[in-house]
Amino acid sequence: MAHGLPTAAPADAGLCPERTQHIVQMLQHDVDRGHLPGAHVLIARGGHVVLDATVGRLNPARRKAMPADAIYRIYSMTKPIVSVAAMRLVEQGRLLLSDPVGQYIPGFMNQQVAVPGPHGVKLVPAERPSTVQDLLRHTAGLTYEFTGNGHVNALYANAGLNDRQQTNAELCERIAALPLAHQPGSAWAYSRATDVLGRVIEVITGQGLAEHLRETILQPLGMHDTAFHVPPAQHHRIAEAFKHDPDGGVQMPMHDPREVPKLEMGGGGLMSTAHDYARFLQCLLNGGELGGARILSPHTLAFMTADHLGSTVPHADNPLLPPGHGFGLGFAVRTALGEANVHGSVGTYHWSGIGGTHFFVDPELDLFAIFMAQAPNQRIHYRMKMRGVVYGAVVG
Repeated sequence: MAHGLPTAAPADAGLCPERTQHIVQMLQHDVDRGHLPGAHVLIARGGHVVLDATVGRLNPARRKAMPADAIYRIYSMTKPIVSVAAMRLVEQGRLLLSDPVGQYIPGFMNQQVAVPGPHGVKLVPAERPSTVQDLLRHTAGLTYEFTGNGHVNALYANAGLNDRQQTNAELCERIAALPLAHQPGSAWAYSRATDVLGRVIEVITGQGLAEHLRETILQPLGMHDTAFHVPPAQHHRIAEAFKHDPDGGVQMPMHDPREVPKLEMGGGGLMSTAHDYARFLQCLLNGGELGGARILSPHTLAFMTADHLGSTVPHADNPLLPPGHGFGLGFAVRTALGEANVHGSVGTYHWSGIGGTHFFVDPELDLFAIFMAQAPNQRIHYRMKMRGVVYGAVVG
C-alpha cells in the first residue's frame, strides 16, 4: 500500500470486522443520498492499518471514483506538522518556549490589547510579551477573522491576511500591526498563531517554511505528496467539494491547490493525502520515530500532548475546545473520560481542518483514525460521527 505501513485484519487488532465494515457502509450511504461528495477513512491500531477505504467521487461534478491517492486541502491539520517542526528546534537548543515572539519578529514587541468598554474600544499595553509557548497553545492574544464578530476580528478581516501572494514575513508584519484580542496568556483563542510560528521557524533556520518542513519531516517520513501546492503532474488527484452545499447555507470558498503561493502558511496551507498523514500519525504514536527516522523524542511528544492550559487559562466557552479537553502544543488533548460529547480515552489528542478533514490519536488504545473529505459545511458532523463509529468498532 502507498502508506507503506503494515496491515492487519480488523479482528487481529481488536476491532469487530462487521462494525469496521459498517463505517464504510455508513459513509457510502451518505454519498448515495448526496450528503458527502467522497471521502477516505483510515484506521490503524497496534502499528497496523486495519481499514483503508474510499467512497464517492474525487470531484462530485465528474464520474471518477475517489482514489486512495487523492490529495486534499488539509487546512489546519497543517498546524500539528509545523508544531512538531518547532519542537525539533527546541530539542536542538535553537528555540526556547519562553522566548518572546518579538525576539524573532520585532513587530511583536510592545503590543497593545483592544479592550471593549461602554465608550468604545480602548488600547492598553500588553502586560507581558507573547511567547513561543503562547503561539503553540493559542494563548498569544491573536485571533482569526472568522471566530467571532469582535473589534479585532473585524480588523483581521480587513487586513489582507488571506492574500496568498504575500510572504510569511509580510503576513506577520500585518498581524503584528493589529492589536491583540486578549492579554497574552489570559485566554485560549484559536488563532493565526501557527502562521506566526511558521515565520519564527524561518527566521531561526534561514529556510523557507516549505523547504524546512520538506527537509526535516516530510522527506524523512516519506510524505511525498504533502506540500503547499500540487504540481501540474498531480492535478488529476485533487479532491473537490460540492459546488453547492447540500445542506444550504453559505458556501465556503476553498483555495486553489494548483496555485503556487508565496504564502507558506503554517496554520493552514498544506495539501496532503490520507496515506501521507497516516505516516505522520504513526510516527507520533511510535513516540516520534518511523522507519528509522527519528523526528522527536518520546518525552517531547508526551510534553506536547499534555494539557498546557490547566485551570489558569479559561476556555470553557469555546466550541472548538469542548468540555473535558485542554490544549497542548499543537493539539487538543482529552483531559477527562466524560464531559465531552465524543468518545476518547484520557490523553487522546486530535485536530481538524476547516475543509472537512480530521484525525485523532488515542495512545491508550494504540489507535489512530483519519477522515479526509472536502466537505467544509459537514465538517463538524463528521468529526463527531467518526468518533462514535470508530470507537464502536473497537471491541478488544
